[in-house]
Amino acid sequence: MNICVFLSAADLDERYTRPARQFAELLGRGGHTLVWGGSDSGLMKVVADGVQHSGGRLLGVSVEFLSQFARPGTDEMLVARDLAERKALLLEKADAVVVLVGGMGTLDEATDILELRKHGKHTKPVVVLNTAGFYDGLRAQFRRMDEEGFLPMPLTELVFFAEEPVGALAYLEESFGTV
Repeated sequence: MNICVFLSAADLDERYTRPARQFAELLGRGGHTLVWGGSDSGLMKVVADGVQHSGGRLLGVSVEFLSQFARPGTDEMLVARDLAERKALLLEKADAVVVLVGGMGTLDEATDILELRKHGKHTKPVVVLNTAGFYDGLRAQFRRMDEEGFLPMPLTELVFFAEEPVGALAYLEESFGTV
């Protein structure tokens, strides 16, 4: 399975890197391909290292203005003209999407993918890995949107929140009947 992961390129505390590394190792051992922003820094590097060292494949999608940060030695590296093309390529190459901890870019990618799913532009499962409660506020906001009628489908059909890496991957594998 090609699993797109949205996440930070920043160097982060171990409370965030440890679960991200665990998720990456699960992907690699499962023979999955990581589809990600292609960066070789911060949390993006941690996850790419974990997938690669555990036997998975790497498919990066960088963007021209960040190409100097692209990871060498990937199985495949695409370079998009801009961020919009990058998001489109990431979704096109993925069978599923997982959102790890991140900043504004990660939030932008996640909400864009969810908006496309809401409008039926894709049916790929989307999982938010809520490491250390990082996305508790986002989950609360989504619940309010759901309860107050802002979503055209139940929240549970739009996105799945997982608390642990193993739960995130199990959900995806169940979605594809590979468990």
